[in-house]
Amino acid sequence: MESPVGAAPEREQIRSSVAEPPRSVRPRPPVRAWLQPAVISLVVAAAFISCYVGLQRDPQPHRVPIAVAAPLASGAIHEALGDTVEVHPAADAGAARRAVQGHDVVAALSADGPDGLRLEIAGADGTSTTSAVKTLVGAYAHGAGKHVTTEDVVPFAHFDTRGLAGFYMAFGVTLSGFVLGSNALGLAGLLHLRHRFWLLAGASVAIGTLAAVIAGPVLGAVPAPVAPLVVTLTLLAAAAAFTTKLLGTYLGPVGVPVATLLLLTVGNATSGATIGADLLPTAARSVSALLPPGAAVRAVTDLSYFDGAHVSGPVITLGLWACVAALLLALRPRLTRQRAQGAV
Repeated sequence: MESPVGAAPEREQIRSSVAEPPRSVRPRPPVRAWLQPAVISLVVAAAFISCYVGLQRDPQPHRVPIAVAAPLASGAIHEALGDTVEVHPAADAGAARRAVQGHDVVAALSADGPDGLRLEIAGADGTSTTSAVKTLVGAYAHGAGKHVTTEDVVPFAHFDTRGLAGFYMAFGVTLSGFVLGSNALGLAGLLHLRHRFWLLAGASVAIGTLAAVIAGPVLGAVPAPVAPLVVTLTLLAAAAAFTTKLLGTYLGPVGVPVATLLLLTVGNATSGATIGADLLPTAARSVSALLPPGAAVRAVTDLSYFDGAHVSGPVITLGLWACVAALLLALRPRLTRQRAQGAV
């Protein structure tokens, strides 16, 4: 029996429509999908350049601590140099030198004959700081008609003549902790929170140990005792890792860029290694010792050159960053459940 005219083409059309479903129209991406990555990258670039280049543009000394030994008139020196220095009177030249070696001051000034001054500096405090001190004392001596003899009583290690090993080591450990915390953000569906904590803690110990051994015994650039250096760098890695994980967990996609700005940009730029803390602007100086990189640089310097004289404060700062970030991460599931129950 023959099919009606036009029936065959109709069946072909039906089969064609079944075999090739209509293409779905992809919705246009929201403007935020375009803007957010671009804006974040621009903010990071602007902050990085502003911090690293801007802070080195015109460093000015501010209350740099100097020990002045009797019989020099500390009041006259303070009056001549103003707020650029903070004068610490010392009983004699020996006491002033011990203040430098104990990291209580960055330089000691004493009389050197009737027409001379003796300036003893701690080179380990950084080239920018010691250069500023020599310039200030030189200007004072010129006005007083005296000559200055300078001696570095706490020089840098032989394999760190520019004094940047501690900064680069702290930067590397901070970067490693940041990468560790960033990668841990993607493991929520694979590892239990407890296991992620063990991962962050264990890897931080490994990072701290590796960095301390390479920079210390292997390269000889950081003369700090190995065990305290391992503890310090482990705390720095843990602070960076847990803080990055915390910000990424609470803030979502914006958290990692915020951690970049906080730790890698502002933290390292204000650490006081490339530009001495006493030469930083007021705002940068106020946060320098409070952020993990700045605390770590101070601890490494104290351990390396000043027998750990003031290491407790920076180490406590690093421990607080790591512990508080870990505690807030541990509380996150409970807070999420409470929020969900409150919404019901």
